[in-house]
Amino acid sequence: MKTKRLALYCLLGLMTGCVPILSLHPLFTKEDIVFDEKLLGTWLEDVNSPEASWEFARLTEDSAANLPEELKGETGRLYRLNMSDKEGHKGSFVVCLVKLGDRRFLDVFPDVLPSGEPDIEKSKLLFNVVLLVRAHTFIRADSVGDQLKIAMTNDDEFKKLTDAEPKAVQFTLADDRTILTGSTKELQAFVTKYAEDKRLFSTELTLGRKAK
Repeated sequence: MKTKRLALYCLLGLMTGCVPILSLHPLFTKEDIVFDEKLLGTWLEDVNSPEASWEFARLTEDSAANLPEELKGETGRLYRLNMSDKEGHKGSFVVCLVKLGDRRFLDVFPDVLPSGEPDIEKSKLLFNVVLLVRAHTFIRADSVGDQLKIAMTNDDEFKKLTDAEPKAVQFTLADDRTILTGSTKELQAFVTKYAEDKRLFSTELTLGRKAK
């Protein structure tokens, strides 16, 4: 567990108290990406703690940093997610809203370095940076309206699934953390099949829209 606590660099984990599952490959192809205007805006878990927020904005060409090649030219259909928690931790991510059948999911991944520097060659720790690998995490998006209802993954709960069904999805363990290694097609089939399984999407969260 000590190693896991050190891995809480991911703001999603910091805000929800759980360590999310990471994936080496995305959940989307360009054909699966959709855009919903209702997701735009600032969402709060607790209206009495406005400093803890999820802010979704439309990603623009000048605000995008290191996007994967398959997303170049697609910024108008993507979101910039800026997050903060009560302790002042912050994070900035690119989000794709992915539609698979009747379900929608958020694919969340970073496009800037932890220092906030988008250009790898300008990093003071260049040799550290070249070993960093972009990872994705997935969130089930249940509804968007006056409230944003989502369900997130939890590494500890997910181990119950893989212990019971080790062939459910391709994965490996790194520092005792689960890393999904399956292809995008395999991941899509997996999250669709197990979308309602509490061992996959175990942390449900309801956010309220911040008043303008």
